[in-house]
Amino acid sequence: MTLLEVDGIDVAYGDVQVVWDVSFSVTEGETVALLGANGAGKTTVLKTICGPLTPSAGDISFNGESIGHLQQDEVVPKGVTHIPEGREIFSDSTVRENLRLGAYTNRDGMRERLDRVYEIFPRLEERKGQKAGTLSGGEQQMLAIGRGLMSDPDLILLDEASLGLAPVLVEDVFDAIERINEEGTTVLLVEQDVNNALRIADRGYVLESGRMNLSGSAEELATDDRVAASYLGG
Repeated sequence: MTLLEVDGIDVAYGDVQVVWDVSFSVTEGETVALLGANGAGKTTVLKTICGPLTPSAGDISFNGESIGHLQQDEVVPKGVTHIPEGREIFSDSTVRENLRLGAYTNRDGMRERLDRVYEIFPRLEERKGQKAGTLSGGEQQMLAIGRGLMSDPDLILLDEASLGLAPVLVEDVFDAIERINEEGTTVLLVEQDVNNALRIADRGYVLESGRMNLSGSAEELATDDRVAASYLGG
């Protein structure tokens, strides 16, 4: 079943258009990678799906319902969670307080969801009483993902989850994303780390200068000469 359908969206910041006629879909249970260089429009697309931006043309549907003109606080209760680039955790609150804030739209079953987050990210349980601002960069990213899971989403939007992390932590984060998907959460992943993104994705799309340029299975994109030349150092 198609969970997310992005249909011909144009997006602008004021008078400056940055996305042109972008269409793609995400099927329930998939991990889909949205790839492209810095400035390609990937983050803009995510922000348009989850509410901070509104398309000037086209539409977005989730579970068959149009959400393209909804605000973020209206999108989250429908089952969509956005983990933004830069994490945006509450530095002066504890790890546990940050996680509990992630469940603000859905308090039922909070204890079970908290246990699930701690199972995926044991380091968060070890540091649950610690202020979030004192965590390492990798731990803060784990916290941002864990907080997103606390709303029990059907679809999680991840923006540059590996940005600025040491290689060993990058692998941990991607392994966690893979596990989250295997446990039933659909994932749309925006990444500049193309190798790791295609390692865990089922399919991918490539944005270039705000336009959809390529699409295919993860295996097809990983072996495509155009992808290799532009993003894989080939």
